Amino acid sequence: MTYHHKNNPINYETFGNGPAIVLLHGFLESSTMWKPLLPLLSKNNTVIKIDFPGHGKSGVIAEIHSMELMAEVVDELLQHLRISSATFIGHSMGGYVVLAYAEIFPNKIEKLILLNSTSAADSEERKENRDRALKVIDQNPNAYISMAIGNLFAESSREKFAAEIEILKEEAYLFPVEGIKAAIKGMRDRKDRTEVLKNFNKGKYIILAEEDPILPILEAKKLAEQCGCSVKIIEGGHMSLTENCDSVTKYLLFIG
Repeated sequence: MTYHHKNNPINYETFGNGPAIVLLHGFLESSTMWKPLLPLLSKNNTVIKIDFPGHGKSGVIAEIHSMELMAEVVDELLQHLRISSATFIGHSMGGYVVLAYAEIFPNKIEKLILLNSTSAADSEERKENRDRALKVIDQNPNAYISMAIGNLFAESSREKFAAEIEILKEEAYLFPVEGIKAAIKGMRDRKDRTEVLKNFNKGKYIILAEEDPILPILEAKKLAEQCGCSVKIIEGGHMSLTENCDSVTKYLLFIG
């Protein structure tokens, strides 16, 4: 299904009935990543999955897709669907958007669940890496996509999930280059939202992975605990829903 943000298509799908759950994917992913969870989550809930601008089947809407802008796009969709509040699950970049949403629309979140994500802003080194990535993309976007997606997986699991990695790459090759660059700029420029997470006074949960090559586990765990989050640490890398789907599913069942 499609709705339009200022004449730009935003792709989404809904499943099931009941209290709303919004699923927000990560960078170089699309809403297809949530397929393993849909049977579980849609049993007793209305599940909404959305392609962020410039990803999946959604159009590019700005030169920079800031976390705030993407949060506003999500809110427009929920208004379109007449949903006043929801539980949010965000993977990586999707978690950054959840926290932006929590800052702008705090009363519209029932629970928030961050999957391989953090409230911290990019370090200076990470910002420099994003700037380098923007240059690489201009020269050879497919080479960048291939490298970036492979690097999301734990080194120990890349061979095991080689087929899944290729599927992710083939999908991301179709994303507009300007949309990929807009997301990189948005992540680079995002602000620290640790205080937002700390002050959120409803259920807040973080799932982290032991071998995450993107998010250092000790630093992320310490920050999450400081914010009063329930923390679950599982095996695998940054792509927990692929690398360790059973553990993610069991924890979501535990959260309820």
